[in-house]
Amino acid sequence: MKFYPEKIREHFLRPYNIGRAVPADGQGTAGSIICGAVVQLTLTIDSDSQIITAAKFKAAGCGYLIAAASALTELIQGLRLGEAVGLPAETIERALGEAPTDKAHCYKLCRDALEAAAVDYRSRRLEEWTGDDALICTCFGVSESTIEAVIAGQSLETVEDVGRACNAGRGCGSCQPLIQELLDTRAIDREFHSNS
Repeated sequence: MKFYPEKIREHFLRPYNIGRAVPADGQGTAGSIICGAVVQLTLTIDSDSQIITAAKFKAAGCGYLIAAASALTELIQGLRLGEAVGLPAETIERALGEAPTDKAHCYKLCRDALEAAAVDYRSRRLEEWTGDDALICTCFGVSESTIEAVIAGQSLETVEDVGRACNAGRGCGSCQPLIQELLDTRAIDREFHSNS
């Protein structure tokens, strides 16, 4: 195994976070048609803070894949889900070193599994939603009417303001454009009424 670079060898011989996170709030799997490798990532996510409290993996593949999954699970624990998914693609590379061209897909597989786990988590949150109006922020379970109420009640003007007021938009970030639309609509309404 001396053909593996030192950091790859360390994670391959003594990988971190092997297994399945319990509870598995989000699960993602990615596979490669290039080499047949498969990696599954499971996440435990605190529903109040959106912080990843546990990240574990199972993998069938080469030392580069095992090392990448081990390094990624270490890197994302303690981050909010949105921060983890938003990590630059080079994050694993910085932790382990650049992979040879024929192994670069191993790093990408781990990131693909993370994105799939995030999508799975958001889908589960959406399925659990029992409210009558539109669910805008699936990460924190914040409805459209709640966001509209905090915008109007506190005269909020930015997505960041809304996040501080009710947590909407502070998870994965996918709802931020919708929050901006609600802010824009409120601003147009205020302008219309002030000109009337």
